[in-house]
Amino acid sequence: MQYLDLLVLRKALEWSRAGQRVWLCTVLATYGSAPRAPGSLLAATAGGEWIGSLSGGCVEDEFLERLAAGAFPEPCSLVRYGDGSDPHSQIRLPCGGVLEVLVENLPADCEVQAHLRELEGSLAGQRRLIREIRLPSGERRLQADSAQGPRVERQGDLLRLRVGAAQRLLLAGYSSVAQVCAQFAQSLGFEVVLCDPRDEVMQGVELPGVEIRRELPSEVIRLGGCHADTAVVALTHDPRIDDLAMIEAVRTEAFYIGVMGSKVTSSKRFERLCRVGGLTDVELSRIIAPIGLNLGSKTPAEIALAVLADILRVRNGLAREAI
Repeated sequence: MQYLDLLVLRKALEWSRAGQRVWLCTVLATYGSAPRAPGSLLAATAGGEWIGSLSGGCVEDEFLERLAAGAFPEPCSLVRYGDGSDPHSQIRLPCGGVLEVLVENLPADCEVQAHLRELEGSLAGQRRLIREIRLPSGERRLQADSAQGPRVERQGDLLRLRVGAAQRLLLAGYSSVAQVCAQFAQSLGFEVVLCDPRDEVMQGVELPGVEIRRELPSEVIRLGGCHADTAVVALTHDPRIDDLAMIEAVRTEAFYIGVMGSKVTSSKRFERLCRVGGLTDVELSRIIAPIGLNLGSKTPAEIALAVLADILRVRNGLAREAI
């Protein structure tokens, strides 16, 4: 869905360049069942043009009706949908959920367009940003983001919104665990890339929605297949695949790097990566091995669940001790 958000920003920038005022909406929080995650975007103009999504239907319709009637003249405002707390909105979401939405009223000026261009570049994978917005003035500031954590944070009247490329899962090699990981990751909104040059392993493999690269994972990584929102996992037990992938992955900004194996296997791998691969202690410390949370996993599905849970832990900025 982050690709949709990229389209939202591109269209908002197009409208602004054409001299139109743009209302940019950001989902800040969801309670109960809600179809769009925090950070999701919608943009609209006073003329009724719009792009993006907040809930999948009813919220968008009411927002556009209110906008056409002259609502949201402030630089920014907060709106809650679904719980009846907003006197201007009596919407009840179908699944009983609640949405809190930031609505920004953006004039068609050079400052706004420069801001939108930065956000567009961030969602396209150029660099990760923290977008700070002061309430109720709407004052905006961008700064580089080098950490992991929630997409939306609030500190008093200051909102901090994380902006970056779509989360990517790069699977270094195919296995039964990798297959389930791919399926789990897609359901969580990850872009999934599987890299494996082995004809005997890949024969008959079908993974709808997954980008399959018949190349060594290490080569894909070396040639730019990772950005700061990429998780690299090796799940094959084949050192030719796993070790080379680890050697290249630690040289990237990937936010998660992990490889499957027991404690004994992992110890031997680390010794090998140090001796043969020339990795330093700092580089080795970036590799999570054994991979995943300790859930007592045995089956491929259980191992995949432990791996994705650990990736989400890191993405959300949580220490293992906090789990």
